[in-house]
Amino acid sequence: MITTLLISWLVVVSIQLIYILFVFSRTAFYRANSSASPTTSAGITVVVCAHNERENLEELIPQLVAQKYPTFEVLIMDDRSTDGTNLLLEQLTAEYPHLQSIRIDKEHEHVTPKKYALTIGLKKARYPSVLLTDADCRPASTDWLAIMVDGLVNADKHLVLGFSPYEKRPGLLNLLIRSETLFTAVQYFSLALAGKPYMGVGRNLAYRTQLFFANKGFYTHKNVLGGDDDLFVNEVATRRNTTICLNPATFTWSKPKETWADWQHQKRRHLNVGRYYKTGHKIRLGLLTGSHVLTWLLGLVVGGILLIKEIIHQPFTEAEWFLLLTASGAFGVRLLLFWGIVGRISYRLAHTVHAASMPFMDLLLGVYYGLAGIKTLFTRRSKRYYWR
Repeated sequence: MITTLLISWLVVVSIQLIYILFVFSRTAFYRANSSASPTTSAGITVVVCAHNERENLEELIPQLVAQKYPTFEVLIMDDRSTDGTNLLLEQLTAEYPHLQSIRIDKEHEHVTPKKYALTIGLKKARYPSVLLTDADCRPASTDWLAIMVDGLVNADKHLVLGFSPYEKRPGLLNLLIRSETLFTAVQYFSLALAGKPYMGVGRNLAYRTQLFFANKGFYTHKNVLGGDDDLFVNEVATRRNTTICLNPATFTWSKPKETWADWQHQKRRHLNVGRYYKTGHKIRLGLLTGSHVLTWLLGLVVGGILLIKEIIHQPFTEAEWFLLLTASGAFGVRLLLFWGIVGRISYRLAHTVHAASMPFMDLLLGVYYGLAGIKTLFTRRSKRYYWR
């Protein structure tokens, strides 16, 4: 039994090493091929879907219309808001020539409200490419639009994956939110660079409307709660048509949830969407997440057994000691590589998590993924339609 346990630990640590060395390192050392200055002036539509977001829109819209780009429009999709959003939009559209808005007055059966609003927005978009963000996001600079759309300058590229970090606040919840956001970005950026793109975030995502309509938009998952970003990308992204943007000027910052209940509600929706990923993507992500959890779990179990054997004076055999030293050494190497490579990515992604916190983040994510996986298995899928 001890031998099997040690071999299992060595196997899962080896899987982790493969991901860190051959997948995550792609993002850590990525260099964009495009020039530092934007090379295109093709028109683009910035689309924001909003439901009762008056206060956020009042702050966001001036930042959007101030973007340094020659040809663009900002299209706000007001989905049944009751907080005076329509009056605000009437005032601002008169003030800003770049700003347009469309109001949706009712829900539609068999399609979630945000997907319906976004579909109408893409149909009404004046330009052939769109850049998506949310009302509670803030672009890092006035160059956000120009640099993101520059990813589409190559005719083969139809999709640009961006990054949207959360603001730093005190407390364990905020650290977990930032850690999970960082590691999710590590995964979707790295797998995209490895030719296996599988998701993006709607808080910072650009694509050609041609790609959307050629694949029938959200049709295959129109009644699935969420997925207007990651399920769409999962369905249409390929090695050839997808690129990424790691320029800090393009990050869109969001305010994090402040209570465990609100964050759990948000993550439950995101985790449920993962059920609908393509099989290959689910296998790759399952191996990554499962090996991460088991790396720490089996390590703790082995440590416990070693302690018990010392107490009862029952030594390991030579073969067991060899496996123990090999697995422990591999675990140590894996810990250092995770610290270095993911830490470098965090540095590139707005210092999302401080390098000194990497080992704790590593363990924290292992615990979180393990508990989240167990909870997902025993949680029924919700049939209720929420806006987001």
